[in-house]
Amino acid sequence: MATFAVTYLYAEDSARARDEHRPEHKDFLEGEYHAGRLRVSGPLGPDGVPGALLVFEAGSAGDLAARLDQDPFHREGLIAERTIRAWQIFFGGVK
Repeated sequence: MATFAVTYLYAEDSARARDEHRPEHKDFLEGEYHAGRLRVSGPLGPDGVPGALLVFEAGSAGDLAARLDQDPFHREGLIAERTIRAWQIFFGGVK
């Protein structure tokens, strides 16, 4: 398994829709966490475009992308940009 850093930048004017779909989004992420795939996640700071940082364990970036396509925020078009990058942890860990 490899570690991946994922960033979400939310679509402009999507705050109301994110609030509406947040419970389902949270349930999706909670399922990923309890399955041992999601290691840590949370919103990015208030400066700049609203978004989030998520750290996952996955077999490949493609496998992770397919799984993240099931996120309600993605399904509802609330993510303007999603990046998935392999991350090689040097110090510390998220195990």
